[in-house]
Amino acid sequence: MSDNEFFLKPTRMRTHPHTTRSRLMLEVASALVNRRDWPYLQARVSLREQGAEEWPLTLFGSDSPATIYEVAAKKVQFAIINPGMILKLAALGSAPFNELLALRIIAVLPSRDQMVFAVKSDTGLNSFSEIRERRFPLKVSLRRQPDHSLHIIVDHVLAAAGFSLSDIVSWGGEVRYDAGMAYGNNRIGAVHRGEIHAIFDEGASTWGNMALELGMGFLPLEEELLERLEAVGLRRAVIEKKDFPKLGADVPSLDFSGWPIYTHLETPDSLVIDFYEPGKAVDVTIPWRSHGHDEERHYHLYTAEGLRKEARTAGFEMLTEDSAAIVSPEPDNLVIEVRRPAT
Repeated sequence: MSDNEFFLKPTRMRTHPHTTRSRLMLEVASALVNRRDWPYLQARVSLREQGAEEWPLTLFGSDSPATIYEVAAKKVQFAIINPGMILKLAALGSAPFNELLALRIIAVLPSRDQMVFAVKSDTGLNSFSEIRERRFPLKVSLRRQPDHSLHIIVDHVLAAAGFSLSDIVSWGGEVRYDAGMAYGNNRIGAVHRGEIHAIFDEGASTWGNMALELGMGFLPLEEELLERLEAVGLRRAVIEKKDFPKLGADVPSLDFSGWPIYTHLETPDSLVIDFYEPGKAVDVTIPWRSHGHDEERHYHLYTAEGLRKEARTAGFEMLTEDSAAIVSPEPDNLVIEVRRPAT
């Protein structure tokens, strides 16, 4: 060995200190958002090289359309929206978006839901358009969260029907913005106390049957109205009697399904692949609410290539092949539909 050669070697660390500190904070955050008594449940995670000025990767467990602008501006790389059809509004440049936004979905968390326009039966209202026709002084409860997707949808529905929330107030009605989900005492309880006539909200499975028990009905959206709403990018759905036994019949409404994970159209494929390993399932256990009770569900996160491979192995074919999905083992929660090829 020459005098110029350096032969001493550092002691090998089992893990890097940066990793230790980051994982500690991430694990603490994960535990906190899983607590029922913890109020701060929305996570935003940013990653960078140690000491760098910029944060090149941000993952946001968002639910509101406001984050779409951050993704479009490349300030957030991966985000979530509910429902999925809000991204179609952004892609088409429909209100509240004033331009076409370049986004792409890389995965979808399964969620089946519908918008519910519930009114007390003693109002005599039988369809959504009758509110305008009768200039009904409706007293309605909406979600207080100002950036919630349902406000965009309600505005579109009212516009398609030819009136607005301001019109309801001018007819002698009242528009309340109440905190929490529709099943809360300040909302469904207000119906029971006779304070309001109506609740417009999503999460049908959590409060729909409660509303029906109180003598409320679900206003159907007429065909002409649904066609106008589809033209701007919204998607029709049916509230099915089989899920709500006190319904007289199925009710045409709007879809509120799907929690897409999305990114900017120009996000490098290498970064998307880093989000999950290509062709392999990543096990994900997620708290979920289904049929009125909480449970933990086990999901698999696939790339489109990986899901196609799994489908072929099982003797199925994919009907949609241009996105990835989180797929639940339960058949009714498959996000990308698969079927056996016709023989």
